[in-house]
Amino acid sequence: MTESSSKTANTDYDVIIVGAGFGGLTAVHRMRELGFSVRLFEAGTDVGGTWYWNQYPGLKVDVESVEYSLSFSYVIEQEWSWSERYAGPQELCRYANFVADRLDLRRDIQLDTRIDSAEFDEDSGIWALTSNSGEKLRSRFVMMCTGMLNQPIKPQFKGLDSFEGKQYHSARWPKEGVDLSDQRVGVIGTGSSGVQIISTIASEVKHLHVFHRTPGYCLPLRNCKMPEEYSKRVKANYGEWRAAERYNSFGGWVALNYQIGELVTGSALDATPEEQQALFDERWKSGGLSFYNVYPDVYTDLEANAVLGKYLQAKIRERIKDPKLAEILTPTYPVLTKRLIAETNYYEVYEQDNVELVDLREQGIDEITPKGVRVGDTEYELDCLVFATGFDAMTGSLKAMDVRGRNGLTFAEHWDDGARTHMGLMSAGFPNLFIINAAGSPAPLFQPIILGQEQVQWVGRLLTQLAERELNCIEPSAEAEDNWGGLCEESVAATLFPLTDSWYLGNNVPGKSRTGLAYFGGMASYRQAMTDAEVCGYDGDFMLSTLPKGGN
Repeated sequence: MTESSSKTANTDYDVIIVGAGFGGLTAVHRMRELGFSVRLFEAGTDVGGTWYWNQYPGLKVDVESVEYSLSFSYVIEQEWSWSERYAGPQELCRYANFVADRLDLRRDIQLDTRIDSAEFDEDSGIWALTSNSGEKLRSRFVMMCTGMLNQPIKPQFKGLDSFEGKQYHSARWPKEGVDLSDQRVGVIGTGSSGVQIISTIASEVKHLHVFHRTPGYCLPLRNCKMPEEYSKRVKANYGEWRAAERYNSFGGWVALNYQIGELVTGSALDATPEEQQALFDERWKSGGLSFYNVYPDVYTDLEANAVLGKYLQAKIRERIKDPKLAEILTPTYPVLTKRLIAETNYYEVYEQDNVELVDLREQGIDEITPKGVRVGDTEYELDCLVFATGFDAMTGSLKAMDVRGRNGLTFAEHWDDGARTHMGLMSAGFPNLFIINAAGSPAPLFQPIILGQEQVQWVGRLLTQLAERELNCIEPSAEAEDNWGGLCEESVAATLFPLTDSWYLGNNVPGKSRTGLAYFGGMASYRQAMTDAEVCGYDGDFMLSTLPKGGN
């Protein structure tokens, strides 16, 4: 125990962290750096978070590897080199292991251990946690780094259990892989996961049926071996780049792309058609999600949005030879209001003789039969079903856990009518419990790895201030939750996002309320809100107190 630690004989740790993704690894490093006794628990057998759990065919991160990396350690930035412009899960897991080993984090990480329950003791102000092995733990503070996309949506189709073939979910793909050769495969879901799976397995399977309802804006990833010159330039400018651009853009995006120069300002409507064309052509050539860095008003103005939408719709139609298929596969909703889908030869897959698109726009799936899938009067016989049905985003992980705050309150109960948090960091009734990259934060705005680090740093400063002020209990007020929820609603209403059903707003889960689900005011204004709370000494929106140290 260090001098700055608040640990007493009746607690095991100052801080317990749940989840060994990038947020969890950042939290271990930061809490230990500040002198707190800390332990991280991870249900998997290794670190890596979502990249440990997700191993489906064709999976690639859709943010450039150099952006999708941790910024709190100069050593990590300089010593690690990415092999590809867009890393796959195996390399991302190697990166997570490199971070854990290089910073000696493993001595504070306990793998293959799931936290089954966590309960707040109101008399002592201590969290009592129990693991799947029956281990009892006590901690003053808890940090939930369980991720915003972790709880898979279980398919709800009539007759699902009757299917005689194999079933797989993209979020829980067998790590040993699956041999799909000579198989008749059906894929349900054409979001990012589905598109990547379809593009990859189409050449392997005997026959592929794609059950398709809503088209997305699917754009070429253009992955390649990491250019050495680009890697060197990034490492030389990481600090300046992140300080000047990354934290001040709407979604935390940076223009440090090896084919793109600067963040875009100004209105799409003020640009000439030639200027619009030049910018969009540059983004198209670059690939990936670079279209997020275009005119800012495409997020708020329908006319400006339509300028970009028409460009991308035309590009999609150019790639699809069959006019009927082009009609089915070309989206019409406002672009960027769902996450763009980065792909490799996705539309070209439908030219293969062994691939069939099943259009579900008017007639949905009626049932899963023992032999396959029935749509109307047609039964599609299959050997294997792949569900790419996504996640219960932002709230799913915590609602699925047995976490009990004051008076036995669970997140499932507290968030029944919508996510309730203050700044996406804490919830009323759950003292001393922090959530990273979850509901009420800007996490859906494309860069959770940046946000997670910002939030962990904020929590670290908060805990240090509490110790200096001889306080050990903090929670937001219900009024602060109400105010933040209202701000979340105002921020999303000022954009075009509400015009489209998406997981950003919880529309992918039947009956799920979007209230307070995310903050759409942008990274810069969110960081200002965190700064304002610190400047005010956390007074006002937070209730601070001193409870018995260590309990009874």
